[in-house]
Formats: sequence, C-alpha cells, structure tokens
Amino acid sequence: MREELRVAAYAVCVRDGQMLLARWVARDGARRWTLPGGGMEHGEDPYDTVVREAEEETGYTVEPVTLLGLDSIRRTYPRPLGAQADFHGLRIVYEGRVTGGELRNETNGSTDLAAWHPLDMVPDLRRVELVDVGLRLWRERPGSGRVPGDKG
Repeated sequence: MREELRVAAYAVCVRDGQMLLARWVARDGARRWTLPGGGMEHGEDPYDTVVREAEEETGYTVEPVTLLGLDSIRRTYPRPLGAQADFHGLRIVYEGRVTGGELRNETNGSTDLAAWHPLDMVPDLRRVELVDVGLRLWRERPGSGRVPGDKG
C-alpha cells in the first residue's frame, strides 16, 4: 500500500450571516461545496497557502485572522493498476476575513464556482465534511484546536 500525505490550508469566511464556499469538482465530475483553500506547495507557509488558494478559487484577498484548528483524516482508496493508497490529510483551518478583490469563479482549477451561502442553508448543500468541521471550529473555538468528538 502506498502512503500519501497531503497538507492543506483552508479559510472559514463568514460575513453578514453568510459563508464563502467554493464548489469542488471531483475526478468523476461530482460537485460538492468546500472551504476555500487547498494543498501547500513544498516550502510554502500555510498562511501563504490559504491566501493564495482563496484568491485562486474565489477572486478575494483573504486575510487569515485566527488559527481555528487542525483536522486530520485518513482513508484508503484504489490507485491505478490495482494498487491501494493509504491517504493521510492534514487540514489547517483558519478564520479568514475578506479584505479585497471581487467574487469570481476559478477557471481550469479544482473548483468551478464560488458563492456566499446563508449559514442556515449550508446544511442543505451538497458539501464535503470539511465544511461542517470548519463551521464547528468557527462556532465552538475549542482550545485544543480540535472539534470535540472528532476522531481525526
């Protein structure tokens, strides 16, 4: 089994009762809403990663104002030629504040839409679990940086 590690940084941006999300497009074409953000480049600081990724996916300049916490996930999935991957994702979650730019959709990237959603409508969206983790971190602000009951 091949080990894969992905470290990524994301922003929870809430303004006027709405949450900024980007719609992720999976390899199979499925679309689900996610937090703006993405994978760190080698040698890149996570703060810089979330600024870069949020701008790429939403058009906004986002300032990370608070480190909300970390989310660690582990999954196995098939790889080409019958191999299996043991995937570990470490997701660094910041509270972000939009400081500039204009809302736009990413082109030729991993997302195809960016939009503000009323907080009370987020549970009705097709979304990745990271949205729920981010919202819980934002609402609860656990001192440990981990959502209570989260197994990682």
